[in-house]
Amino acid sequence: AARPPRPSLPAAAPPRSPHGAGGREAIPGPVPPAPQLRPRYDARRLRPPTSPSEAMLPRPPFPGEVRRAAAAGRSRSRPRGAVGGTVLLPSMLMFGVILASSGLLLMIEKGILAEVKAPPLQPPGGERSRPGQGGGQEAPGELEAEVLRDIRNRTIRAVCGQPAMPRSVWELPAGQRRTVLRHLLVNDKYRFLYCYVPKVACSNWKRILKVLDGALESVDVKLKMDHKSDLVFLGDMKPDEISYRLKNYYKFIFVRNPMERLLSAYRNKFGEIKEYQQKYGVEIVRRYRKNGGNSAGDDVTFSEFLQYLLDEEAERMNEHWMPIYNLCQPCAVRYDFIGSYERLNADANRVLQRIRSPSFLRFPERQPWYKPVTAETLHYYLCNTQRRLIKELLPKYILDFSLFAYPLPNVTSEFCRQ
Repeated sequence: AARPPRPSLPAAAPPRSPHGAGGREAIPGPVPPAPQLRPRYDARRLRPPTSPSEAMLPRPPFPGEVRRAAAAGRSRSRPRGAVGGTVLLPSMLMFGVILASSGLLLMIEKGILAEVKAPPLQPPGGERSRPGQGGGQEAPGELEAEVLRDIRNRTIRAVCGQPAMPRSVWELPAGQRRTVLRHLLVNDKYRFLYCYVPKVACSNWKRILKVLDGALESVDVKLKMDHKSDLVFLGDMKPDEISYRLKNYYKFIFVRNPMERLLSAYRNKFGEIKEYQQKYGVEIVRRYRKNGGNSAGDDVTFSEFLQYLLDEEAERMNEHWMPIYNLCQPCAVRYDFIGSYERLNADANRVLQRIRSPSFLRFPERQPWYKPVTAETLHYYLCNTQRRLIKELLPKYILDFSLFAYPLPNVTSEFCRQ
């Protein structure tokens, strides 16, 4: 006998998906687009582009995205966070695919990326947190941070998926492998690996590791940081022990805007540390300044420092200004979490919670004597440096900019006149 025809539902009330708002069934009838609304974000449904050409194509909507946008459009008007008809999320995704695509250095020459802004790491003032899954509340700025993390993950997968990129530390040349294994710190009790990057709060993370190992009573103990003792380095272990930990331990890294990190290293090492003035400063002045043979190394200019970096091989650099890519090899080591210096406390607390550290342990506060690099300080140094130096130096740090989704420095005449 023939099946009776299935009754149709009215178009105004489409059936709800068993998967919730992100279901996969089609929505009957045309749905008016609502491009001004910020869609709910689901990182699990994303995949990296398989080729640069694919990366530049517009993506289809996320499952359920059109439905949510249409439903939201019926209930409220233009959302907060939209400026001039543009929305945060699409612009951030475009930022990611531009950096992941080819032709990046040509865009540097034309100044195109000077107008690309980094995604804001905090919401606009007064914006309330949004309801999260399970009836909870998302922390302020958490949606933006989640999008930024996914941009980084997708870009890393796209770049590291290229045939020439290493898939493990054992595929690296010996020198590169020694560098990354020397920067991976081990904690066997809490089963994690931390790749420390100088000038990205690594001293405070080392304090954390020493407290977890019982070598330090508290992160607030007032003593000079010993960067070698009471720390376990992955490079000191046997190959099978290294492979086991790389495969089974939680791995994380913290990153920072490359130019800001370089400026921080310059001000600290050549402005405060006698050892660096004598070891590097004297040679830099002698090499790049006429009649600079009498310098004590404490008067190195930022331009001379950048010229020195331009002439150095990345793999032979001092760790304080070596590119993060060379230090931690994010293609050979698949990190579970990439934290931001710009969200240091929030991201550090996320890691401490993930490794199930003791409840009394907190990330240390910034030392009162520390002089942070502000946006104004960075603007001053970059705009008083030869534009040629900055442009020629960018390829050496381009993987740090692109993989970790940082904007290229804007040194246009218009910007520097501000």
